Amino acid sequence: MSSDRSSLSADTSTTWEVFRNVRNEAIGGFSAGIIGTFIGFPLDTIKTRMQTDKQVPRTSNFRSLSMVATTRRILESEGWRGFYRGVVPPLVSLSLLNTINFASYAHIREHLNAAHGWDVRNAVAGSIIGPIASIISTVEHMAKTQMQLDNVMDKRYRGSVHCISLLVKSQGPVILYRGHVTNTLRESTFLGTYFFIYEGLKVAISPAMLSFPAGAIPLAGGIAGACAWFFSFPLDCIKTGVQGQRLDTKPKINGIQVAKKLLQTKGVRGLYQGVTPSIIRAFLVSGSRFSAYETTIWLLKGVSA
Repeated sequence: MSSDRSSLSADTSTTWEVFRNVRNEAIGGFSAGIIGTFIGFPLDTIKTRMQTDKQVPRTSNFRSLSMVATTRRILESEGWRGFYRGVVPPLVSLSLLNTINFASYAHIREHLNAAHGWDVRNAVAGSIIGPIASIISTVEHMAKTQMQLDNVMDKRYRGSVHCISLLVKSQGPVILYRGHVTNTLRESTFLGTYFFIYEGLKVAISPAMLSFPAGAIPLAGGIAGACAWFFSFPLDCIKTGVQGQRLDTKPKINGIQVAKKLLQTKGVRGLYQGVTPSIIRAFLVSGSRFSAYETTIWLLKGVSA
């Protein structure tokens, strides 16, 4: 009887420990999503406008496709609020998405027995999350892209919910998953690179930052985000080309056709149009995101201790 009670107590303790770890990872991911979205959304807006420039009418004052010219155009025609046009879908979805991503990564990484540092299993764990993440992010990207472009073209949408409801009403629910295959590939590429480089750099640079050990987290996170965006950016550019088509345009073109058109008209550079604001955004957002995540986990463990 005594051994049965001990076994039950051990099982209960293990179950509670697993629940507590998952809870901590989820809360850490949630906080990372909120902070990262508010910091990075203006640069994401600039990136989207640069990627879909041909679909946006330009005045004679703004012929350049540069990041500075795009920023000026948004400020002069829409004001600072133009940078946050369509922020609600990513604020909701990225908070949920980061909650799922960080919690799932921690669970899969533990299941794979991945080590801290340069372990390829960290990349595998990140890549596995891609198909799960894209179920949410494809819808968010579609709504965000349509709203950002609508702000300078038709101005039909009063808000994020109104945008999604009109898209579904006019095109059917399937419209929300336009570009889903390309986005799934992008998510897997991004997340695999993201977590692999973060885990490796965090361990590699920590000894060199003994005077400021806390700096290793934002630095590793920022570099990881910048590298992940650079490697996955061609897929993001293709995805935006697919989702940024006007809804009344026929026939629609798919990801392969978008890629061919970009390569034929602009060469390889066409796949990196808008990369500058994205790399800057990725460094700032990822550094702050991992800092928020690690700080939250540290605080929760302290409370639980």
